[in-house]
Amino acid sequence: MSREPLLPALLLWTALALLPFAAPAWLLAQLAQYLAYGLLAMSLAYVWGQGGLLSFCQALFFGAGAYAFALAGLGRLPLLPASPGLGLVLAVLVPTALALLLGLLLVGARVATGPAWAVLTLVLGVIAERLAVASPFLGGSNGLAGLPPLALPLPGRTLELLDPLPTYLALLLVAAAVQLGLARAIAAPSGSLLRAVREDPLRAAHLGIDPTRARLRAFTLAAAVAGLGGGLFAAQFGFVAPPLLGLGLSTEVLVWVAVGGRGSPLAALLGAVLVKTVEGLLGEWLGAGWPLALGLLLLLVVLLFPRGIFGGLLARLAGAPDP
Repeated sequence: MSREPLLPALLLWTALALLPFAAPAWLLAQLAQYLAYGLLAMSLAYVWGQGGLLSFCQALFFGAGAYAFALAGLGRLPLLPASPGLGLVLAVLVPTALALLLGLLLVGARVATGPAWAVLTLVLGVIAERLAVASPFLGGSNGLAGLPPLALPLPGRTLELLDPLPTYLALLLVAAAVQLGLARAIAAPSGSLLRAVREDPLRAAHLGIDPTRARLRAFTLAAAVAGLGGGLFAAQFGFVAPPLLGLGLSTEVLVWVAVGGRGSPLAALLGAVLVKTVEGLLGEWLGAGWPLALGLLLLLVVLLFPRGIFGGLLARLAGAPDP
């Protein structure tokens, strides 16, 4: 899908903006957490669906953003003051720099596709998690707790993101801005070049497109989005731990994106919200047997909806042909 239809996105964000008038506080708090996960899902949908890079290390950037926020918020960074606002900035900058470095090593070494790419990104996530467990600076296996909340400067007062309503509205605003920004990137000429590289990198190179640059740009942008999600996740929970960097979360986000639809960041976000909601419901209904039931449901979804539950619908709205 070369573009995302604008009208469904605007209708969705409008409906979510009106939700606080009818939803209880606990639901707003839960949705705020899911929107942070949704940023991670959108990052993978962009780099995988548009660039063809199946990244098993998106959680590495999500966790790097969370740890950057935590270290800055707790004042553990030399020469820098304790500041959650600075932490949120670093939650974007640190994963971006990390992705640029890794991308130059991997994409520049021409292993940006196929099994080699998947295995290398998988190994990176495992290594990052083990390093975090072994690092006293990062809190080891216990992680870092007691993070200060984000604060929004308002005229005459400062609003801390502790209550469900302001937290939900802040996450909603950020998620909407990121989704619309990614939609614009997909529809831009650079998005067309990225898809050309995805479909046939050799032909794209013969046409004068630099596959390495296009892939590196997509990989770096996706890392920035994932890091922002990690920082906002840490701000809500006040706690970070090594599993945020590891293979478990990277695998889970693959499920969200497959269910929602990898061709569209908006569909991926909806897939994350749907899967997390279903997980909670199945946990209440089935107890310890919920993972098996969820696995069966996901298998049916993959078989019945090749483009994802929401991706196929958005593709039809955008006028894309059926696969």
